[in-house]
Amino acid sequence: MKVNLATETKNILKKYGLHLNKRLGQHYLIDDSKRQKILSYADLKDDDVILEIGPGIGTLTIPIASRVEKVIAIEKDKKVATILKERLKDYNNVELIIGDALKIDFPYFNKIVSNLPYKISSPITFKLLEYDFKFGILMYQREFAERMIAKPGTRDYSRLSVALYFMANIEILDYIPRSAFLPPPKVDSTLIRLTPREKINGTFERTCRALFQHKKKKARNALIESFHEISKEADPREIVDLIDPGLLEKRVFTLTPEEILKISNELKKIIQCH
Repeated sequence: MKVNLATETKNILKKYGLHLNKRLGQHYLIDDSKRQKILSYADLKDDDVILEIGPGIGTLTIPIASRVEKVIAIEKDKKVATILKERLKDYNNVELIIGDALKIDFPYFNKIVSNLPYKISSPITFKLLEYDFKFGILMYQREFAERMIAKPGTRDYSRLSVALYFMANIEILDYIPRSAFLPPPKVDSTLIRLTPREKINGTFERTCRALFQHKKKKARNALIESFHEISKEADPREIVDLIDPGLLEKRVFTLTPEEILKISNELKKIIQCH
């Protein structure tokens, strides 16, 4: 008789005496229908090389490994990695890397499928987008996913929303309740498809950072107050006064991504001429 995913997960945790740490974001998926949806959206092919960050005990790793050329699984918790290694003993196409995904270079991959540790959602997303890959099927905290696609003028609109507007196409695929995890987190989750677009330049990134440190202020004041994020050498007021004043009178959270890009491009030209 086939054991369901929730029972299988509890049995593995009991067998190895593993206590999950909520502080480290260790919440394991126990809803098999949601797991099947993730695998379906991943559109797994024989020649795929899949990157998985935070594989845990292999809830996704094992079914993925049976369908693709290779899985690269990066697990930070050494005890969990030991359990995963034992569960993978019949699979010779999984490269298990024990380490911090934020600190290591990723080997080649063409897709990523991950229930990401929520604590590193933002930095790991930007790191992933430094690489070339087809798409990712990724699980995020629902609140974070809503910030990823937030529109100008809304409460959730942020530097993240602006940067990702240019860097990736983001499609919400499914909402996953907290009851689908063990232990249940305090928030619901969202499954998204992340498809890379283009790399953004450093000035744009720094301009976003400077502006959104003061998102309710007028853009002019926000830039002057946090100009050190853009340049430590140029005089803030002297530079900012050369930018289209019509843009700078707007409050930061009402600026569209295109307007922020325009401000960034003007800043880049002005600074280069100084």
